[in-house]
Amino acid sequence: MSLKILYTAHATAVGGRNGHTASSDGIVSVDLSVPKAMGGPGKPGTTTPEDLFGAGYAACFGGATDFVAKQQKLPVSEVKVEAAVGIGARSEGGFGLKVDLTVTVTGISQEEVEKLVAKAHEVCPYSNATRGNIEVGLKAIAA
Repeated sequence: MSLKILYTAHATAVGGRNGHTASSDGIVSVDLSVPKAMGGPGKPGTTTPEDLFGAGYAACFGGATDFVAKQQKLPVSEVKVEAAVGIGARSEGGFGLKVDLTVTVTGISQEEVEKLVAKAHEVCPYSNATRGNIEVGLKAIAA
């Protein structure tokens, strides 16, 4: 595979899941804490790598959906993507992720939304990065 890089983001994390992570420009700068559900302290005012991944995937998938809608000249007025990112132990050992994306599109029929979301899943860089590596569920909703 050949990839022509258009943009590169830089970020640094110190202290792992109970530390701090930030983008090189400082716009993203958050403290991290392992949630109580995973046996951690669950400190208030902190986030998790899964929250950050979900926010990124939701934004990326929304952008891919908008991109495909414009290519297909569909009269889409709004795209909302909700991402649920789960983490758990894998039967093979180690840990894994599961993502469920709920994509709500305003302005087109349910059938068109389903086709649009399927095509966006082929285009989205996050979907391409995760395909075959983690389970990704898609739910398409016409609003």
